[in-house]
Amino acid sequence: MATRATEATTFDNVRRQGLLHRILGSQITYVLAALVILMVIMTIASDKFMTGRNLQNVAQNLSYIAIAALGQTLVIILAGIDLSVGSVMALGAVATSLAMNWSADWALFADWPGLALAFGVLAGVAAGGVVGLVNGLLIARLGLSPFVTTLGMLSVCRSLVYVVTQGRGSPTAGPAKELFRTLGNEPIFGTVPPSLIYMAVLAVMIWFLLRHMQWGRHVFAIGGNEKAAALTGVPVERVKISVYVFCSALAGFTGVLLLAWLGSAPANTAVGYELRVIAASVIGGANLTGGLGGPLGAITGAALIEVIRNGLILGGVQPYWQDFFVGVFIILAVLLDRIRSRRAA
Repeated sequence: MATRATEATTFDNVRRQGLLHRILGSQITYVLAALVILMVIMTIASDKFMTGRNLQNVAQNLSYIAIAALGQTLVIILAGIDLSVGSVMALGAVATSLAMNWSADWALFADWPGLALAFGVLAGVAAGGVVGLVNGLLIARLGLSPFVTTLGMLSVCRSLVYVVTQGRGSPTAGPAKELFRTLGNEPIFGTVPPSLIYMAVLAVMIWFLLRHMQWGRHVFAIGGNEKAAALTGVPVERVKISVYVFCSALAGFTGVLLLAWLGSAPANTAVGYELRVIAASVIGGANLTGGLGGPLGAITGAALIEVIRNGLILGGVQPYWQDFFVGVFIILAVLLDRIRSRRAA
């Protein structure tokens, strides 16, 4: 009996040590620690940081980046990259704006504003999905480089936005205009931005898909070793295409939310957002070589970036420095990942 008790105690100790090792070895742990430290520093440095209004703005802004980063993380797990997400956000916003404006001419939508709203939102998400489908087909079926393909698509989508809008803003109209603004901006429980709720729901959904569905296991398998995954029967092409569609659809949905927030879709909507989205994914632990990443990391990375951005604004630092610090954190995240990989080896 004493021997069994000793063995059980030893097993429990090993399990605890294994859990502790995984926690300390996770990049998310260090990013969370950096986030907490930055928030403490900002609270001390500025009495405006912890105000309800400022925290609400931080939550709203980080949710936009995080939603797109959820899709980008899936692509990076595949050992791919999508540089077109910022332009796809703008395209999704413009598509929604045009669809809502067209709905004003249709009697059916005049009687059913909720239907007009659904039509507008679906138009934005579908526009992103079509871009993702093209990206996926070019990359998975024709074997083109993800970097070059999505860089080209960045220019294509941005050009389409400028052509359609003639370089001007595209405001929302139609019977669902007020409902659209309410669903996009009206705080839940008086303080929580709706976009934060959408982000949380999407994160849980993606976590479930990655951890408990065959599709998620296939995504990790392809990112870990594409050739080995193909040999074991994983439908590589189909999974790759679905991931790029998912990524662009989420970018399109982010554009819809930006439109609801701004009330109009300027042609320069989300310019440069691809850097923030990729940074959030990489800082959150998504490995550019594939096989690693998750929704919690994407959200944590987005939060860190937004706290940095907000802190610089409150500190009176010129906005031109924002991308500098984002770039520094990307380099540090990659460096930390490389150090951890060498230690594990």
